[in-house]
Amino acid sequence: MFLCVFIVPKYIVQRTIVKGTSMENTLHNGDNLLVEKVSYLFSDPERFDIVVFYPYGKDEEEYYVKRVIGLPGETIQIIGSDIFIDGEKLDENYGKEPITYAGIASSPYKLNDNEFFVIGDNRTASFDSRYVEIGPVTREKLSGQVILRMYPFDDFGIPD
Repeated sequence: MFLCVFIVPKYIVQRTIVKGTSMENTLHNGDNLLVEKVSYLFSDPERFDIVVFYPYGKDEEEYYVKRVIGLPGETIQIIGSDIFIDGEKLDENYGKEPITYAGIASSPYKLNDNEFFVIGDNRTASFDSRYVEIGPVTREKLSGQVILRMYPFDDFGIPD
């Protein structure tokens, strides 16, 4: 019983609720998600993973759900509505609307060895790595990867 109540939610999986519209059309306000917390202890997130992180540190209660776009050591730049990784245009179609704000990526931005650049799918309504207040997400601030949408039941399954 102790394992189920204390160990599993803290170290293995946790339930998280989406707050806001920053991940639409992929995830919606109120969606209940299952977040797996073990694999990132042994390997890095991959591009396009949907992750949960604590922008102000794990001691705080506020968490965000975003998509990994840039990986450690890469250089990110946003020109117009396009994202470039190491000078190559990123082929992706997750954005609900075109990017209108490049923020810190308006000029080439090189990620450190433990940093990830994350962006919400609803590009015009997402407070993410483009903003200096959030910036790149370090490995220490990552909680885990979204692996399942549990609710609403009509949308039950693995989010894209």
